[in-house]
Amino acid sequence: RNHYVGRTFIEPTQELRNLKVKLKLNPMRKVLEGKEIVVIDDSLVRGTTSKKIISLLRAAGASKIHLAIACPEIKFPDTYGIDTPTFEELISANKNAEEVREYVEADTLSFLSIEELTQSIGNERKYSLISFDGDYFIK
Repeated sequence: RNHYVGRTFIEPTQELRNLKVKLKLNPMRKVLEGKEIVVIDDSLVRGTTSKKIISLLRAAGASKIHLAIACPEIKFPDTYGIDTPTFEELISANKNAEEVREYVEADTLSFLSIEELTQSIGNERKYSLISFDGDYFIK
């Protein structure tokens, strides 16, 4: 992984996001060929980065790819965040988990639930969950 490329999701166009993914990752066939692997990512926003990563891993010979997302499904735009996609751009706002799995072409897909997230951070509503539950505290 090239650590100098930076975050791909904040690029303004899909073309730039795809290019950054290619520059950031260089899957090695001799390591991946015939292997069943688990890819863990912090979030799945548009789905395009995960789709590209999975495509690169399959091209490098991975036989089975499980995608685990370390947060709940992002279904709502966070108008207080940076470069937050609209409802139309948020893949989980428009597709169920199985449709998302099919889109990114993973063999399996799992998300952390809101309950698991709040339990892990000891949330007493100190943190915003807007992107996950749509509870906009300022209406």
